[in-house]
Amino acid sequence: MEYLYRYLILINIICFIVFAVDKKRSRRNQWRISEATLLLLSLIGGSLGGILSMRLFRHKTGKLKFRIAMPLLLIINILVVYYLVIL
Repeated sequence: MEYLYRYLILINIICFIVFAVDKKRSRRNQWRISEATLLLLSLIGGSLGGILSMRLFRHKTGKLKFRIAMPLLLIINILVVYYLVIL
């Protein structure tokens, strides 16, 4: 169980940072991180970090895909963790 918690902390930190880096690159008109990568990191457990980064840096908040997908991915992440902890 301890590995699961460490994984979740790490993936959320990574997701938070990747969203922040993408925002920074957006402002500088540099090469961007793909939306698929951002969503994949959120899917594999980093949705909370992604949502926090979206809110803090006001990044991807105008995109309907992210406004819908991120809360859904958070719910999925919570359900998966709940299922893993119960078993």
